[in-house]
Order: sequence, then structure tokens, then C-alpha cells
Amino acid sequence: MSVVFLFIDGVGLGNQHDTNPFFQQTYRGFSAMAGDQSFSVNADELKDQEHIFKAVDATLDVEGLPQSGTGQATLFSGENAPKEIGKHFGPFPHSGTKHLLEEESLFLKAQSLGKQCRFMNAYPDIFFQKAQKRNRWTCTTLMTKSAGVELNTTEDVEKERALTAELTQQAWREHLNIDVPQITPETAADRLLEQSANWDLLLHEYYLTDKAGHSQEAEKAARYLNVYDRFLWHLINQKPKEVTIVLCSDHGNIEDLSVKTHTLNRVPLFAYGPGASHFSQAQSILDVTPGILQTIRNSK
Repeated sequence: MSVVFLFIDGVGLGNQHDTNPFFQQTYRGFSAMAGDQSFSVNADELKDQEHIFKAVDATLDVEGLPQSGTGQATLFSGENAPKEIGKHFGPFPHSGTKHLLEEESLFLKAQSLGKQCRFMNAYPDIFFQKAQKRNRWTCTTLMTKSAGVELNTTEDVEKERALTAELTQQAWREHLNIDVPQITPETAADRLLEQSANWDLLLHEYYLTDKAGHSQEAEKAARYLNVYDRFLWHLINQKPKEVTIVLCSDHGNIEDLSVKTHTLNRVPLFAYGPGASHFSQAQSILDVTPGILQTIRNSK
């Protein structure tokens, strides 16, 4: 049994209003996550044996709006990062919480169980040049590097064993002039599922939803959500029976385009597959890492 962990940045469960893009059109993948309900705060909690959907807390008993640096450190460690430093912080890891990603991360905990991990995102050369020069890494890349897992490069995209952050490779072609073909979200999903046969834990990060939320642009939000929705719908329908998909976010944002900031809304937790029951009691983003570890611990 393997886990495909989908981290989607800046997606909360909001109310029905004109500035919530989830009510402006139908997103069948997001709706399927919620058990064919509206993807909103009004969706009923699902606790089927192989399908969990619930709204979980991202504020973690710390005042202020949740932020990516501490939210992701919490998601990827199972430890309360904002409580450790007494505030929410982002977008990059705070010096006081880096140890959670360097020494207590999901990847390291999975490796201690004898499991193999892979971060599916690939990065162009310019990313490595800037990150190494500033010694400034994102939560996902810091966790990956600290666990001794290699970060994917352009070569991995060319050999069809990694994914670009926006899934379709279009941005690499148009903005970075990297000669890779544009692919569909469905092809990206197939690539992820193919890799799931070789690893116990796969992680993919999609951060464009958070960028769209900050932009407050409805057209941009719809474009990014459409791509991810197609990717998600294909994953749900083509998932091998032994794979468990887990999806969660770090904080709300895109569900309320009336504000430029993050929100206090609860975030979606979705688990689909044989390990889903390990998330049935989850209450906050603190519970994601323990649920994933319990799932892969029981895998053969």
C-alpha cells in the first residue's frame, strides 16, 4: 500500500458567495472529494471505510491568520509549528521551526519505518541557483533535502518521472524556455500514479491556488482550479486499489477572493483508499502526518 499525498496550498472551505470560485462553476474532482456535495463549509463530513472528507482546523490555537511557513511545517511533521514560536509565519520556514523539517519531518519518520519517499515536484536550474545563493528553501524542499531525498531537475521532467508545479509543463515552456512538451492534467496524473508503484510515499505540491487567492483575480483562480480539478478527477477515477490518496491544505485563501489575505476557514482533509480510516478522527492539520504514517506502517 502506498500513499499519494497531495498538498494544495491556500484552499479553505468557504461559504457560498460571489467571491468564492467554487460556486462560480462546477469542479467535479473537488465535488467528488466531498462525496458529490458542494466543496464548501456546508458539506457534511464523510466517514466511509475508504473515503474520508472533513473540514479541519488550520489555526492551531494561535491567534492571527495561518501562514504557509508554519502551516506546512505542521503538515509535514505533525508538530504544532506556530505554537512553538507563538505566531503564524510565512511563506518560508521560520528559524524556530526549521528543526521540524530538518529533524522531525514526515519523510524522516517514514524512512525510520523502512519506507521509501519521493517528492514529485521538479525544479529548473534557476531555482537551485537562487535557493543555494540565498540558502533559502521552501518547506517542501527543506524537508526533502534534509531527508537525503534528491530534488528533481529538468532531466527528471524530460524523462517523464517528475512533475512541474503547475502540472502541464506549460510555464516551463513559455516562461523559462525549457524544451519540454506541454502535457494534459490527466497525463500528469498518470505519471504520478505510475510512480506510486515504486514508492511508499509520494508528495506533490500545488501552490498556484495560493497565488491566485492573493491576486484576487477570478479568471486566474478558475484557470488554476480547472487544471487541478482535471488532475484530481483523473487520480480519483484511475487510482489503483492499493493506493491511498491524501489531500490537505495549509490554510484558506482562494475560497474568498474578496480579501487578499489568507482566511481563518477550516481546510479540506480528503483520504481515499484502503488507509482512509486512519484519518477518521482527525481534527486539525496536526493529524495529517500521523495518519499517513499509520497508513504506510500497515502496508506490506
